[in-house]
Amino acid sequence: MKNYFIDTNIFLRFLTADNKEKYNKCKQLFQRAVFGKELLITSDLVIAEIIWTLLSFYKIPKQEVIEKVTIILNTPNLKIENHKLINEALLLFSLKNLDFIDAYNSTYIRQKQIDGIYSYDRDFDKVDFLERLEP
Repeated sequence: MKNYFIDTNIFLRFLTADNKEKYNKCKQLFQRAVFGKELLITSDLVIAEIIWTLLSFYKIPKQEVIEKVTIILNTPNLKIENHKLINEALLLFSLKNLDFIDAYNSTYIRQKQIDGIYSYDRDFDKVDFLERLEP
C-alpha cells in the first residue's frame, strides 16, 4: 500500500465543500484510505492549521470545528504521529477558553511530565494541572 502526506488544503476542501469538484475528489481520496487502498499521513501542524483556518477564515463555531477535527482523527488509515496528544488537546480546547496551540502545549507539558511553563500568557492560568511562571 502506498502512503501519502495530506496537506491542510485537502482537509479544508473536504470539510468546507467550498469547491464541489475538489470536495468530490478529496472525498474519493479519503474513501480510498477508509477502504485500505492508501495510507494517509499528516502532522500536528496541519491539524493546528486546519483549526486556525476554520475558526478565523471560515468563522466556523468552535464546537463545530472540534467535531470536524474529530472526524479527521477517527479516519481509518490516516496516521498522525501524536494522535493521542492531539485528542487530549482537543478535549482541553473544548473545555477551556484557550486557543488550540495553548491547549496543545499544555497537554504536551503534561505528557512529557514537565514541571511548568515560563510564559507571560495568562491563558495558561486556566489550565488546572499547569503551573505558569514568569521569568
